[in-house]
Amino acid sequence: MNANFIMGLGAQVMWVIVKISAPMLGLGLAAGLIISIFQATTQIQEQTLAFIPKVAAVIAALMIFGPWMLITILDFTQKILGNLMSFVQ
Repeated sequence: MNANFIMGLGAQVMWVIVKISAPMLGLGLAAGLIISIFQATTQIQEQTLAFIPKVAAVIAALMIFGPWMLITILDFTQKILGNLMSFVQ
């Protein structure tokens, strides 16, 4: 194992993290933007009005994208563990 291998593995890990978290963050961001626009136009400044739809959007993203996220994590883990002997030299 050398420094280039460790850096490449770290980059792959970071990319998997970004891919897995993107649907939840994207839907939460979209929900927050829509609620913020609604609050600005109606001048309603209730904090729970912004919080609850974001939580609902993240839960919906987990339900919709959960199987894909699990498959992505399992594929990456199987790739790492399957090549474990070639990593240790």
